[in-house]
Amino acid sequence: MFDGPRKTFARFLASPRTEPGSAPQQRPHNLFEAAAVYVSARVEDDQDRIDEAAGWVSPEALSFGVSELACRAVVALARERGESPRTVARALLGLPAA
Repeated sequence: MFDGPRKTFARFLASPRTEPGSAPQQRPHNLFEAAAVYVSARVEDDQDRIDEAAGWVSPEALSFGVSELACRAVVALARERGESPRTVARALLGLPAA
């Protein structure tokens, strides 16, 4: 009966705590942050930032983030232009209209 609360309390006691006056730890980067930095660095041809952003998350997560960024960018551009996302995506890639 007391096993669950005992384990929870034990984890709480074992959890790392910061000492008063210690510097706050830097929060980890998320995959969308990594994707934004990675894509903008690719546009600017900044290899150092490309490498840095690629190290923040796994390659799979970075790929997902870049894909999500591309989808959102195409949708935003399509709304701005008053065109379909398909038309905008094909135009961005230099493909003929379908």
